[in-house]
Amino acid sequence: MNGSARRPASQPLTMHPSVKVLAHKPLISFIGKRVWPATAGPSHPHPAAPPEWQKSFFEKAGPHSSPRASQDHAVFLEFWDAPARFSKPSSRYLEQVEIDAILSGGASLR
Repeated sequence: MNGSARRPASQPLTMHPSVKVLAHKPLISFIGKRVWPATAGPSHPHPAAPPEWQKSFFEKAGPHSSPRASQDHAVFLEFWDAPARFSKPSSRYLEQVEIDAILSGGASLR
């Protein structure tokens, strides 16, 4: 019997968990829904910019410093509203040999 005690056959086998299962708590914490301002704030120099650049910032920036201030081009809210020239692929089509070379990491070239 090797020194171990046997349990009687009438006693049910009970299992004891060795690890307690806890509720999962992610390591990342979310701060909530972001709210973005509807308009851009006033232009200002970067706080770490050299003092001489901070002084001359508003002279160089002028009234047209904000890219959203005046838009002389059309804005498309949906991709299908854009002209056809934007939906054409700007690169050529790949041949099957080139696709295989890319997918195999170059191993198919040997």
